[in-house]
Amino acid sequence: MEDTSFDQLESPRLCLRRFRLDDAAAFAEYRNDPEVARLQGWDVPYSVAEAQRFVESMGSVSPGEPGTWFQFAVALRSNGALIGDCALRTTLEDPRQAELGFSFATQYQRHGYASEAVSCIVRYAFTTLGLHRVFSIVDARNERAQRLLERTAFRRVGLVEATWFKGELVSEVVYARLAS
Repeated sequence: MEDTSFDQLESPRLCLRRFRLDDAAAFAEYRNDPEVARLQGWDVPYSVAEAQRFVESMGSVSPGEPGTWFQFAVALRSNGALIGDCALRTTLEDPRQAELGFSFATQYQRHGYASEAVSCIVRYAFTTLGLHRVFSIVDARNERAQRLLERTAFRRVGLVEATWFKGELVSEVVYARLAS
């Protein structure tokens, strides 16, 4: 179910909210980090202008809108600093399922923020959006993302071999979690 009134979610240390135009510089900064971008679907350089266009595009979508990615800005509650983002795309074929993605600035990795944000998004997906299943497709080389998903009660459900990604053949691991 689409949540057209979405404003924000809160966890103990984080605020997960809509992107704002003043997020563009911080968003572009971590998207420009080669280590963050290496296993993600965008390329560097990633300009502030691209970030501004992205932020503007998020203003017209809502979480749970079938077939559409919604990106949650992840900010620290203590000072409002943007530290990363989580994305949720309810599938068009079965709007009871959604794909989850996430990326965080390097300096905010390994502090439990991503696990906290993912847990908050998944709880929201099951309770507010009424989803049955959330899944994530992870580059097999991204062991930290796989461990994060396992810590947040996702189960490894499949392996897709030989996917063409950024000029090379890679494998992807599929994780899923059911509402039940």
